[in-house]
Amino acid sequence: MLAATAAGAAEAPALKAGVFTPPHPAPEFSLAGSDGAPLTLARFHGKVVALAFGYSHCADVCPVTLATLAQARRQLGARAAGFQVVYITVDPERDGAAQLKAWLTAFDPSFVGGTGGAQALAAVDKLYGISVRKMASANGPLFGHSSSVYLIDGEGRLRAMMPYGHVAEDYAHDVRLLMQQ
Repeated sequence: MLAATAAGAAEAPALKAGVFTPPHPAPEFSLAGSDGAPLTLARFHGKVVALAFGYSHCADVCPVTLATLAQARRQLGARAAGFQVVYITVDPERDGAAQLKAWLTAFDPSFVGGTGGAQALAAVDKLYGISVRKMASANGPLFGHSSSVYLIDGEGRLRAMMPYGHVAEDYAHDVRLLMQQ
C-alpha cells in the first residue's frame, strides 16, 4: 500500500511555475481597487489568484503578461470563475482606479487592479520583493520592474511564481492543479 501511494505521488503532475516549499500565507495588503472596492487578497478567498505588477503605459512586458493571463482564463472554461487576476500598478502617478479599470477591461473584464499612494504601493512591492526603477523618457516615465506572476491558492497561500515568458497553457495547467488541492 505504501509503495502504491508513493508511486502515485511520484506521478502527480507538477506545477510549471517555481514553487514555494512549503507554501506560506501570501502577504495581505489593502489598496484602492479598480472596481471601486477596497482591494485585498481576502476578497478572493476560495479562488486561485494570479498576482502581477506593472503599469498601464507599459509597451511590452505588461500587455503580453495580461494577454497571456486572459488567454489562460479562457482556457479554463467554466472553471474560470475560480481564477482571479489581480494587477498592482508600479505607476501611482498615472494609474488611478479609472485608468486601471479601462486598461484591464480591455484584456478581461474580471481583472481587478490595485492602486494607491506611492508609499502604500512601495510597501506592497516590498512585501513581494518587487523591484521598481523609474526612468525618464520623452513620452513620460518608464518603469523597469519585476515581471514574474505570483500564484496564490484558494486558502491564501503563496504557492508559486511564474517567470515572464510562460505561455497561457502553463498558467491554465497550474491554476487547474491549484484548484484541485
